[in-house]
Amino acid sequence: MPTTHINGIDVYYERDGQGPPLLFINGSGATLSSSGVMIDVFRHRFDVLAYDQRGLGRTSIPDGPYSMADYAADAAALAEVVGWDRYSVIGVSFGGMVAQELAVTVPERIHRLALLCTSPGGRDHSSYPLHTLADKSPEERAALGMWLLDTRFTNEWLATHAGDRALAEMIAERTGIEKSAEVARGERLQLEARGGHDVNDRLGRITSPTIVGAGRYDGIAPLANSQAIVSKIAGAELRVYDGGHIFMIQDPTAFPEIIEFLAG
Repeated sequence: MPTTHINGIDVYYERDGQGPPLLFINGSGATLSSSGVMIDVFRHRFDVLAYDQRGLGRTSIPDGPYSMADYAADAAALAEVVGWDRYSVIGVSFGGMVAQELAVTVPERIHRLALLCTSPGGRDHSSYPLHTLADKSPEERAALGMWLLDTRFTNEWLATHAGDRALAEMIAERTGIEKSAEVARGERLQLEARGGHDVNDRLGRITSPTIVGAGRYDGIAPLANSQAIVSKIAGAELRVYDGGHIFMIQDPTAFPEIIEFLAG
């Protein structure tokens, strides 16, 4: 699989599928290895370009700090490497923050834009500061992590909802995997970059048709944050789904609607 040198780092990427060009930008700590199943959903309708962001996976882990502008510049440069002048973009969670930064920086490049479970940042509409979880005890971190994933996910709720319990257990198992110091460093630098995210005053630069998808019970990127994004992008559509931060898995209507929107 290909690696390209852009902005002083080696970026690992994959390109596959048939159809119009679609740049897929992943969430916090997510790599192509960990999210391949979700990316595959789009490959039957699009020529999908996806990659490991700086600090993650098989991409370089340079010295920090990283800025949101760095992440957007990496995305733009990668699209140029594969020869795309104009393309659609889907950003999930942290990837949605990067997608916003990209879209306000090079709006002329963006054909259609999908922003999922994400936030515009700033004082009033930032996502939960995930980097602060490291300061909590394992018990506090586990309980708060479930609530952030879906605000319904209390012990009582999970005890009586087998499907949600299985989902929560799967997420907990993935997050509990021991990581090397270098992998942990890259993930920490990515989380810290979220603190500087603020596109509120620039969202009006986005001219592409835009869909904003939100989970009704998202504790990381609350519905109000998606509403704020929609209020500042002309013609943007808000879709609210039955789920939390991973509503795409919880609500079976989410992926089909997002795919149809991106396909235009």
